Amino acid sequence: MSSIIQLLPDHVANQIAAGEVVQRPASVVKELLENAVDAQATDIKLIIKDAGKSLVQVIDNGKGMGAEDARLCFARHATSKIRQAEDLFALHTKGFRGEALASIAAIAHVEMKTRQEQDELGTHICIEGSKFVSQEVAVLPKGTSFAIKNLFFNIPARRNFLKSDVVEFRHIMDEFQRVALAHPNIHFTFYHNGSEMFNLPPSNIRQRIVNVFSGKINEKLVPVNEDTEIVNISGFVSKPEFAKKNRGEQFFFVNDRFIKSGYLHHAIMAAYEGLLKDGCQPGYFLFLQVPPHSIDINIHPTKTEIKFDDEHALYAILRSSAKHSLGQFNVSPVLDFDRDPNLDTPYQYKDLDAVIPTIQIDGSFNPFAEEKQPRQSQSNSGYRESKRESASWESLYVGLKTDTDLVEEVPMQFESETVTASLFEDVETLETGSKMYQIHRKYIVNPIKSGMVIIDQQRAHQRVLYEQFLTNMTVQHASSQQLLFPLHLYFSTSELQLIAELQPSLVNTGFVFEEMHADSVVISGLPVNVTESEVSIVLEQLLGDLHDGIPESSFSQNDTIAKSMAKSLAVKTGTYLTEKEQESLVNGLFACKEPNVSPFQKPTFITMRVEDLDKKFAV
Repeated sequence: MSSIIQLLPDHVANQIAAGEVVQRPASVVKELLENAVDAQATDIKLIIKDAGKSLVQVIDNGKGMGAEDARLCFARHATSKIRQAEDLFALHTKGFRGEALASIAAIAHVEMKTRQEQDELGTHICIEGSKFVSQEVAVLPKGTSFAIKNLFFNIPARRNFLKSDVVEFRHIMDEFQRVALAHPNIHFTFYHNGSEMFNLPPSNIRQRIVNVFSGKINEKLVPVNEDTEIVNISGFVSKPEFAKKNRGEQFFFVNDRFIKSGYLHHAIMAAYEGLLKDGCQPGYFLFLQVPPHSIDINIHPTKTEIKFDDEHALYAILRSSAKHSLGQFNVSPVLDFDRDPNLDTPYQYKDLDAVIPTIQIDGSFNPFAEEKQPRQSQSNSGYRESKRESASWESLYVGLKTDTDLVEEVPMQFESETVTASLFEDVETLETGSKMYQIHRKYIVNPIKSGMVIIDQQRAHQRVLYEQFLTNMTVQHASSQQLLFPLHLYFSTSELQLIAELQPSLVNTGFVFEEMHADSVVISGLPVNVTESEVSIVLEQLLGDLHDGIPESSFSQNDTIAKSMAKSLAVKTGTYLTEKEQESLVNGLFACKEPNVSPFQKPTFITMRVEDLDKKFAV
C-alpha cells in the first residue's frame, strides 16, 4: 500500500513559506532592510519601482558575504543569527528564522551582489523561482546589494490580490519609517521611480523624527525619560493640542524593534486622561530597552508582537513616565489652587544662573545745582503755547452751525434686524403652513397630514452634503470661495503623498491648491460650505478614513471622499437651528434622490401617524 503522507519538494515548501513571510512588496522591504541593519551597515539605500511590484532593491555597505555564504543564505532555515534554541531568548538582531531569502527567491527574480572587505572580488548570483541561474565572480564594492524583480511572477493569483500602487507604496513607506526611526545612526536614502523620497543623514532621535515627519513636528514633542530596573524608556510624546483623528504617528520600539501593542497603547491613553477630545489620538515615539531574556519575540510571524514577562509593571511605569513628562512641561493641569503659574521658572531657564544687574552712576550729577532756566517760565510758555493751539482749533468749527442748517432733514430708514440663517443658504426654502420644532437640539419635528415626521438633523445634513459633493465631483464643476490669505497646512511625507493622489477629486469639490511643498500644502480656495477653521479637520478626517487604502476606481474614490467630508461638515447633535435653517434642512433632505437613509445607511427620519398616537392614549 502506497504511503499517503509525502515530503514536499523544496520549491513547493518555499512557496508555502512565502505565504507567511511575503504578503506584499512591503514585506520584502522589511526583510531586506533588517538584514542590512544586522550586517552593521552605516549607509542603506532603498530603490523601488511601481510600488515594489517591478523592483525592490536594497544596497548597503555592511560586512558582506563570501562565495559559500552567498549561496547558502538562500537555503531554508539557514541563518547566522542563532546556533541553538536558547538563543531565541537572547536575541539582539532583527531576522533570525532563516526563511526570508528562501521565500523571496521562490516567488521572484533575485539578483544578489556581495563582497567582504578583506576579499578582492565579490560574488554575483541570479535566481529565478528558487532555481540558481548563475553564480559568477565580479568586481564589486564592499557590502551587499539585493534586487528583487517581478514579485509573484510564478503565482499570478497572489499578484492579483495586490492593491493599487498608492496603497502598496504607503505600506512600503510605513516599513521604511519604522526601520529608519529605530536606527538614527544609519544614513538612509529612499528612491521611488527615480525620485528621491527621503535622505536621512545620521542624527539623534529627535532630529530623525523631524526629518521623517517634516519640521513642524518639532514643536509638538515632549521628551520622556525613565530608567528603572525593569525597563529603560526614552523618546517623545506629543502635546494634547496636536492630537489627530488617525493613529499614524504612534510608534513603540522594544530593543530597536518596532512592535504593536494595544496594552501599552492603553497605558499612553491613560496618561492623557482628561486632556484629549473625543476620538482623538496622541502621537508618540517611545523606545523601550528591556533585558532580552524577559521578552519572547517569536510569537507572531511578522515579529510585530512581543510577550513581556511582567506586563503590569511595564504598564504602570510607562503610564507614570508619560504623565510625569506632560506635567513637567506644564501640558497637564496641576491641582494646586494656591500656586501661581506665572511665577514658575520656565523649563529652559531652570538650570541657568541669574544675571547680576549692573548699575551706572553719573558722577557729575549735583542735586543742589541751580537750573539755568526756572521751571516757572517754562510752564508759562508751555501754557501760552497750548492756548494758541486751542485757539487755532476753535477756528475750525466756525460756521459749522450754518452749514448744518442747510441740510434737509430726511427721515432715516433702518433695516429690519431679523435673524438670517447661516446654514443651508444655497437650498431654496419651501413655504409651509405648519411650524417646525427642534427637540433636544437633535431632532426636527414637522407636522404632516397623517401625523408627524421626526428627522435626525445630523444624518439628514449628511445626506444633503453627500449628494452635493458627489454631484460636484461627477459634473466636475464646483463653486469655490477664494481666500484673502492662503492657508499653509503642514503634513507628513506620507500624508502629502495621499493628498497628491486625491487632489483631482478634491479640486472638483471646491478646493483650490496653490502650491505643494515637501512638508506643506498651500490652499487658496475652499468649497462654499467649508470655513477656514474646518479645513484641517476635514482633511485630517479624510486622511484617517483613507488610511487603509484609496479605492482604485474613480467612482468609489469619489464616494469615499464625499462620505468623509459630509461626516466632518454635517451639523452635529446639540447644535441649535433657527426656523429658517430647519426649513432649509427639511427641504434639502426631501429634494435628495434617497432621503430615507444617510450616506452610512442609517435612517434619517421616522413617521408617526395620528393612529399611533391615539393608541398611546387608549385606555
